[in-house]
Amino acid sequence: MASFLQVENLTKSYGDRILFADVTFGVNEGEKIGIIAKNGTGKSTLLNIISRKETADSGKITFRNDLRVSILDQMPTFDDNATVIEACMHDNSKIASIISLYEEALLSGNNDNITRAMQQMDSAGAWDYEDRLKQLLTQLKVPNLNARISNMSGGQRKRVALARVILEDPELIILDEPTNHLDIEIIEWLEDYLKRSRVTLLMVTHDRYFLDRVCNKIIEIDNKQIYSYDGNYDYYLRRRRERIEAMTAELAKVKNTLRREQEWMSRQPQARAGKAKYRIDQFYDLKDRSRVNLQEDNINLNVKSSYIGSKIFEAVGISKKFGDKIILDDFTYTFARYEKLGIIGHNGAGKSTFIKLLQGLIPSDCGEWNVGETVKFGYYSQDGIAFNENKRVIDAITEIAEDVVINGERHYSPMQFLQHFLFSPADQQKYIHTLSGGERSRLHLASVLMRSPNFLILDEPTNDLDIVTLGILEEYLCSFNGCLIVISHDRYFLDNIVDHLFVFEGNGNIKDFPGNYSDYRNWLSEQAKLQTQASPQEKQKSQEKPKTERTAKLTFKERKEFEQLTIEIDQLTTEKNQLDNLFNSGREIPDIIEKSARYNEIKELLDEKELRWLELSEKE
Repeated sequence: MASFLQVENLTKSYGDRILFADVTFGVNEGEKIGIIAKNGTGKSTLLNIISRKETADSGKITFRNDLRVSILDQMPTFDDNATVIEACMHDNSKIASIISLYEEALLSGNNDNITRAMQQMDSAGAWDYEDRLKQLLTQLKVPNLNARISNMSGGQRKRVALARVILEDPELIILDEPTNHLDIEIIEWLEDYLKRSRVTLLMVTHDRYFLDRVCNKIIEIDNKQIYSYDGNYDYYLRRRRERIEAMTAELAKVKNTLRREQEWMSRQPQARAGKAKYRIDQFYDLKDRSRVNLQEDNINLNVKSSYIGSKIFEAVGISKKFGDKIILDDFTYTFARYEKLGIIGHNGAGKSTFIKLLQGLIPSDCGEWNVGETVKFGYYSQDGIAFNENKRVIDAITEIAEDVVINGERHYSPMQFLQHFLFSPADQQKYIHTLSGGERSRLHLASVLMRSPNFLILDEPTNDLDIVTLGILEEYLCSFNGCLIVISHDRYFLDNIVDHLFVFEGNGNIKDFPGNYSDYRNWLSEQAKLQTQASPQEKQKSQEKPKTERTAKLTFKERKEFEQLTIEIDQLTTEKNQLDNLFNSGREIPDIIEKSARYNEIKELLDEKELRWLELSEKE
């Protein structure tokens, strides 16, 4: 395989903080490499150095001569006054430059210039550039080539940037978080395109399915070093676990040997005056090796929800539209206790508007929301934290609460609480405008969870969080003892957390699907197969059939809950009847106070469980 890129002995630090040291690796033709590391350990910095946007402290980067390289930034920049077609045919594009030279040659009327320009058009394949551009933008759901960039959302801008990168026909693409701000449909299109393409990739992404299905090599930055794994993300997880186990065993051996050598070194100098110098040198080498820290610092989400009553949340006849665009049309739904709902749909379908309506941040046109008295919202917005950018981290959190009470009993100062989210005392003195994307996300998460909400609403929480933090957040949400609504394009995240989905189909239509994202994707595939196999008459009939809302059915988890409730209600009813008989017997009851308290407790439990049983029985 031909070498496209060689990175040699690269070192980068900020002040006394070293991101990575003496990093060396190569990128060969056909490799699709994913870079993995915790937030703040240098992933994007490494890409920026390779892209010549930053400089390293030392080291060397060598590209193959005449290599065609394209870069997709995490936040692409455009001239806001440009149209889509102008943004794709920007001046820095090689093909756009060739087309511009051809047009100038035609205007000049010089035959030699025209001939040279035509030859360049031939070699660059630029004759049908605009047709290919239109076709690609249609696939990326950007049909209006004359739309202004200034009027576009972050997701639409990202799709225009993708089209621009692909049309440059590069041999190597450098991608920084390519799935951020894209809806799932476009992520899957890009995933499929990159799998089929022969293009070489070097990318940073937290999308684990994307890594697993696209990459054939993983590079991990850990403890300022890099480790390479020839395989996909799943293979990397297995090999990394083996590496950590081997390093842990080796570290234990080093420390045991060091203890023995320490005793020898601690003797009086004259007792070892005749000893070999190599043993003294070996001691200091062992001491250095023993300082390796294999302990992983992870955020601590040991935060429980506050109590949530049996009445949660009810939407009755909610409608909302902006001009001709319908977001909700007579939407009615009752949220159940402990429900975990995922929301998916294409960009602009109204997902974020829906959760703002739900919280009263945007008024509905008609209908009403009935919220239970015990409901305590926690809202993680994709727009980020609304703190003063010129405040320090510690001051921003202290403004919310000077005493953070967790789980109703544990008290933390703001400084102690922030340390659970990996903000060291030094980090807490940083100004908010200096924080990285990952640090901002952790601070936002801390500000939401410090209030112990029992109804969590998360809008794109996976953007800017590293893979390790995502795993910890998933564990927390799976055991979260409250209601959860999450909007996410991260398919792995949705599969691990949600019980059912709201699929925003546009024009006010919402499909309630019982299952996670992979279940929904498999269902779509089955429907497509059935449609393909159907006769023309059946296809026509299915197309003419009016849409009807799917009747809500019990999920697997709800069915288990329903069965358990039946058992518990029977047991509580039996115990209540026994106490009734005892109270009506006329006999002396020594522990009458305890039994009376238990009787009242049973009545409350029965009311609560019977109400939930009735909710679930309506879905049977």
